[in-house]
Amino acid sequence: MFKLRQSLKTLTTGAFLAHVLPLAIASSAIANPAALVESGFWEQEVKSGDLPPIAERLPQVPLVVDLEAKGRQPGIQGGTLNTMVTRSKDIRQMVVYGYARLAGYDESYQLQPDILLDFEVEDNRRFTLKLRPGHHWSNGDPFTSADFEYWWKDVANNLLLNPTGAPDYLKVDGALPTVSFPDETTVIYEWAAPNPSFLHSLAQASPPFIYRPSAYLKQFHADYADPEKLAEEVDYARVKSWAALHNKLDNMYKFDNHELPTLQPWINATSGKKIRHLFVRNPYYHRLDSNGVQLPYIDTVEMEIVAGGLVAAKTNAGEADLQARGLGFRDIPILRKGETDGADYKTYLWGNGTASQIAIYPNLNVNDDQWRQVLRDTRVRRALSVAINRAGINKALYFKLAKPGAMTVLEASPFFDPALREAWAQYDPELANQLLDEAGLTERDGYGIRKLSDGRPMELVVETAGERQEVENALQIISDDWRDVGVKLVMRPLDRDILRNRVFSGTTMASVWFGWDNGLPQTYTSPAYLAPTDQVFLSWPKWGQYHQTGGDVGEAPDLEPAQKLMALWHDWEAAKTDEERTRVWQEMLKIHADEVYAIGLVAAAPQPVVVSNRLRNVPQKGIWAWDPGAHFGIYRPDEFFFEDGKG
Repeated sequence: MFKLRQSLKTLTTGAFLAHVLPLAIASSAIANPAALVESGFWEQEVKSGDLPPIAERLPQVPLVVDLEAKGRQPGIQGGTLNTMVTRSKDIRQMVVYGYARLAGYDESYQLQPDILLDFEVEDNRRFTLKLRPGHHWSNGDPFTSADFEYWWKDVANNLLLNPTGAPDYLKVDGALPTVSFPDETTVIYEWAAPNPSFLHSLAQASPPFIYRPSAYLKQFHADYADPEKLAEEVDYARVKSWAALHNKLDNMYKFDNHELPTLQPWINATSGKKIRHLFVRNPYYHRLDSNGVQLPYIDTVEMEIVAGGLVAAKTNAGEADLQARGLGFRDIPILRKGETDGADYKTYLWGNGTASQIAIYPNLNVNDDQWRQVLRDTRVRRALSVAINRAGINKALYFKLAKPGAMTVLEASPFFDPALREAWAQYDPELANQLLDEAGLTERDGYGIRKLSDGRPMELVVETAGERQEVENALQIISDDWRDVGVKLVMRPLDRDILRNRVFSGTTMASVWFGWDNGLPQTYTSPAYLAPTDQVFLSWPKWGQYHQTGGDVGEAPDLEPAQKLMALWHDWEAAKTDEERTRVWQEMLKIHADEVYAIGLVAAAPQPVVVSNRLRNVPQKGIWAWDPGAHFGIYRPDEFFFEDGKG
């Protein structure tokens, strides 16, 4: 415990001591190795001397989890958990589900240290990150401030690896922070102006990794590697340069380089693209329970890549121990039938954390000048919204279990206002016709379809990712609703990546996706996704590109409400009180409700979560949310276990 006592001398704030001392006491088992439980999975490696004993693998101050205080059972190690994804690239879900973050959310969406021992924030400008002494990467290399320094100096600010320079999320008013590394367990980020969303960005489902396994990656960096060996590696990988090789291997989030050390609870143990990927427990993982058992409880995770249409059928056949991805509301009957037919699972119905189950995004940056003018007319977007019979969609597709309405935040957010869910969401074809007439779309062809000013019929092509049958079913209903007011809907299913590329390039008139990923914002949540800051908001891709590239690509927002959203977002960034931040959120949500940038249909449709009858500690009630929450991540799958230790 000497190093722990030494590290405590470096910070003397009451908050830090109040947090660390209980951990030091709780982790006194480290001083008594006999109190720790060695993993049976790694037992042979320990006996052969290929792996140190558990007392030497854990940090000096591990994160000790009191499961009983969380209403969960202490578990036992062992077993293989089976789950499915629908694309090979989705093995990255193991980083999402694993949810090992520098700081992460608890189930109340409060930020807590995780990989970090602690953090200290001064005026939202200076952030002191304290690492756990003795922490190791999954291959046994020390995890220290040197890994943060390597990323900052040799990756983020290396123009060969990052031609555009350090990432935008680290810029405040266009300026980067000062970053320092006083000792091996301390990293300091400091900005001239407040950056209140910095720590919360580190807790995202797809987080910005501000550290790298430097000992591993230096083998492929021209500033550190032997030139001849590096040239051989470049040639072997069939890439053009050492920078291309480094970027190919440096995939912390993609998780497709099985040799890249990680801090996640499970390690990718499968090379290349396979139908089945195996992930094994991280022998150096930093969390353990109060009985001295190192997490994760489950030894291995087997992830099978299957066609999207087969997930429900294979789950029904009992081929998954834990499954939600690839399942939707329409699959509940077949899943329930599997239960009654004797399949060894149960189906939980979780809430959904997206702002809308289905949302239509008119592309205000579409290349077609005529359609751009039409879709930028607020009256047209309002008309398209009030022409939709949401109650009918809820009844036909969700058995009245979802909540019809416009896209806005959910009830669990302190910013929820029922008036915003009702705004321009009533079913009123008469009003829709009136608004379209006022927009000058009065002429119709022989079929009753309105004409654009250039004489073309008002045929609005709505493109989808072709992954959810409920989307196609909803659009079929909307097609009839819109035809009643003189608008023809043409549905075009595409591959997800093709769809996004078409939207980003301005080819698409309108697209369908979920609503905002984060339908549960809190006071600390940045409202950046409500402003035109990112191309992934499908209604203004080119405005987002303009912001993301500093004006090099895309178009500057040229509509007053969008410019107002940008100004409000900057107000939030500079705000010093929760009251100021709340006001900004309320104003931005009202602009979205008035402008109908996205046409939400229903929210809060139940998400089926299938759980093996032998799997424990999976909450019966939860929220299936990408951000915040990382789907299963916020509920800590490393704490899930099989009752018999066998999968």
